[in-house]
Amino acid sequence: MEKVKFEIEVPIHASPNMLYQYISSPSNLQEWFADKVNSRGKIYSFIWEGEEELAELVTKKAGERIRWKWVESQDDDSFFEIRIDVDALTKGVTLVVTDFAEDADEVEESKQLWENQIVELKHTIGA
Repeated sequence: MEKVKFEIEVPIHASPNMLYQYISSPSNLQEWFADKVNSRGKIYSFIWEGEEELAELVTKKAGERIRWKWVESQDDDSFFEIRIDVDALTKGVTLVVTDFAEDADEVEESKQLWENQIVELKHTIGA
């Protein structure tokens, strides 16, 4: 079955450089995204409530974005990406998350999970 791509954008009051540290380093990711995060080369281990999910780092552009692909989803085009957009005029910072849900019925639930994680991120960095 074809996964459903979705995107959420959340304004965030933080410097892009600091924000990038929180979306790219395992120790900072585990402060807001997962209970535990480890990396070995391009493979990241994300652990939630004792369950481990492995993801391969696909793209990393310093200060801008990071993209992973879940190892269990190798046979499809899905990925998840966290991108930092800075408005050229206002200098406002927006965190843009692109992800895939298993089907259309799960899109809202998946968006809600991301929004909850971003609330945790904002709390962690004091934004």
